Amino acid sequence: MPSVQSDHPQTVRADACVPGFAAWLDTARSEVERALDTHLIECTTALGSRSRLAAAVEYSFRVGGKRIRPILVLECGRVCGGAGERAMPAALALEFVHTFSLIHDDLPAMDDDDLRRGQPTNHRVFGEGLAILAGDWLLAHAFRLVATPRYDGELAAALARTLADGTERMIAGQAADLAGMAEVTDPGLVRYIHENKTAALLETACRLGALCAGADEPATAALTAYGRHVGLAFQIADDVLDATGAAARVGKAVRKDAVVSKQTYPAAFGTDESRVRAQAEVDAAVGALALFGQRAGRLRELAGFVLARDH
Repeated sequence: MPSVQSDHPQTVRADACVPGFAAWLDTARSEVERALDTHLIECTTALGSRSRLAAAVEYSFRVGGKRIRPILVLECGRVCGGAGERAMPAALALEFVHTFSLIHDDLPAMDDDDLRRGQPTNHRVFGEGLAILAGDWLLAHAFRLVATPRYDGELAAALARTLADGTERMIAGQAADLAGMAEVTDPGLVRYIHENKTAALLETACRLGALCAGADEPATAALTAYGRHVGLAFQIADDVLDATGAAARVGKAVRKDAVVSKQTYPAAFGTDESRVRAQAEVDAAVGALALFGQRAGRLRELAGFVLARDH
């Protein structure tokens, strides 16, 4: 376990990421991409050529992504003294769950989006039926990944429970998001949706990393709190981007939330107050890392990055 230190910054501004952070983030993303590439080759081979399912699964990874969730798994594991390669199957499992959720969220029955990261959404390329099946397969395969022989029975069970909990919460948040479009804007409901639809998987990322490293309960709890606050900041920033951003930068249609009366922070509090609340969540995330001292420097910078991004 890292020793307790008190010389950590209490606040990370949106513009506070040092130049070395960008290089670190690119390296971490490349590490995840290499592992994804290798695993996708195995997946597409196993799925065979009887249908376009393999192509649909691969497509949603090839359009790119920030890979924040698997990076969090790996970095939280390292902060707790674990090795990145040990956490990689769990990191990929979480990215599979996340990608499943994006494919399904984009469907006409959900958010009805035509673009994801500047590219046509999965159902626009492969049709709704195959997009649904691609998402279903990704969710099922995620649990196969945490059942790898790399994890013993007790750890594999803990990872599966953690992944299931985060996934169930995410789905419950999405259901509340859909239901909320028929209701008057409610700050309490907004918070519930954000804590579950988005923050749950970032909490899960941090817990998975801690579990893979064999961290004790105080460290695991601290990282879980960090993930929750970062997740809330991430979704608030996403809400603000939808309200104020340009589609060419964001990579999908913007200003749709207001049109369909979604429960968002800008709708509940206004854009300026939403930015203030997002910064408060980043500050809380940074505060949760006190236990780790300087070893959590990249996690602190990552918290600031979620506000600095413009897409």
